[in-house]
Amino acid sequence: MTIYRLDTEIVFPPPSEAEPSGLLAVGGDLSSRRLLAAYAAGIFPWYEDPQPILWFSPDPRWLLLPQELRVSRRLARTLRQERFEVTLDRAFDRVIGGCASARRANEAGTWITPAMLESYQELFELGFAHSAEAWQAGELAGGVYGVSLGGAFFGESMFTLRPDASKVALVTLVRQLADWGFDFLDCQVHTPHLQKLGARAWPRAAFLRALEGTLRRETRRGRWQLEPSRVV
Repeated sequence: MTIYRLDTEIVFPPPSEAEPSGLLAVGGDLSSRRLLAAYAAGIFPWYEDPQPILWFSPDPRWLLLPQELRVSRRLARTLRQERFEVTLDRAFDRVIGGCASARRANEAGTWITPAMLESYQELFELGFAHSAEAWQAGELAGGVYGVSLGGAFFGESMFTLRPDASKVALVTLVRQLADWGFDFLDCQVHTPHLQKLGARAWPRAAFLRALEGTLRRETRRGRWQLEPSRVV
């Protein structure tokens, strides 16, 4: 199959032309305009230095519908015990930095490159990127970040320094998204952790139809705060 090379024009090929791995295109840049266009088309960047920028649209696509969130008994107990304080958009730079520095199994480095850090920080300043933070004794213990467009939240990465910290941040975020009427959280690819929380595989064509519909909704742009009922 063809791998498309992007130039300065902010346009992407149809996601249906991606390779079986999901790889669709290479090149371009990480400008805010291109990133937002990518997410709106069901495409996201995923690469490591010194690779060029790689753009993916996998099939299937893993989505978590807020109303399908599943919380284990143990995690529910942790939430009830209020071990962590959860906030939104209080420390975006520290959350994405924590995700970049986290070391994961089977990964030699990080795909959150310095260029990625700069670009997503810009999206945060523009009101499109958001973070959920879990704090313990005043210290950042974990978090998750992603991008919001329409009624979709595109989850990018999460990290934890304390057991269950990132899970508490994610569950609190998903419950807040449900209260706001969001349609789905895009998990992009499969992980056992997200599947246990209720994420399931969608054919890419079904995902793209859902994405087209949710993008008709107004984007909840700007700094986010938890509603009082969601503060933990």
